[in-house]
Amino acid sequence: MIRYLKSAIAALVLTAAPATAEIELSLYLGWQGVSDSTGSGTLPGGAPFARKFNWDGKPFDAPIYYGGRATWWTAGDFGFGVEGTHAKVFASAADLAALGLSRLEFSNGHNIFTVNAMRRWPDAFEGIDLAPYLGGGIGLAVPHVDAQVIGAANRTYGFETTGLALRGIAGLKYAINERWALFGEYQITWSDNDATLDPDPTVPGQLPGKLRTEIVTHAVNFGVSYSF
Repeated sequence: MIRYLKSAIAALVLTAAPATAEIELSLYLGWQGVSDSTGSGTLPGGAPFARKFNWDGKPFDAPIYYGGRATWWTAGDFGFGVEGTHAKVFASAADLAALGLSRLEFSNGHNIFTVNAMRRWPDAFEGIDLAPYLGGGIGLAVPHVDAQVIGAANRTYGFETTGLALRGIAGLKYAINERWALFGEYQITWSDNDATLDPDPTVPGQLPGKLRTEIVTHAVNFGVSYSF
């Protein structure tokens, strides 16, 4: 049985070898915005709310917007990999005033992690080392929730896994040489978020709050890739 298992593993490795012929590591920065969305839930203590939030991305405030991915390209120019993006989301002053909050933001990251499938066309432009590509991914939103009710003794401040996330990518890559390339791309992410707002420890028996909202980000990225 072990001999047959070893043979099967060897056959699988040989079959998969062309599909793992190239690994590409990509890092990028860029501009990121956020679409308005409807949010609902309860504040700590149980007061309900529902309103349209005017979110802001503030991509150039520290820590700035950034992302990275690893892609395994097959001989047929299909790619599979993983990606993480550190986006940011801030509620407006009007949103804070309406809810009685001093802060509501995902400023240490509305972090999106996805498993991606990609397709590229390296011979799309004859005589020019430009390759268009498209991709999509599915994964999770892991924002750093930062919220505080006016007058509360505590602050919600920590990472939460809040729900499903999707990613779309459309870009163009310029090969400097066999290893290095520059790229520009548009990205859109969608996430379904269910975040918990911590209760005030000075209020006995106070229940935690909830924020439920869909977040859509748009980004124009510029980055560098290394292949091996």
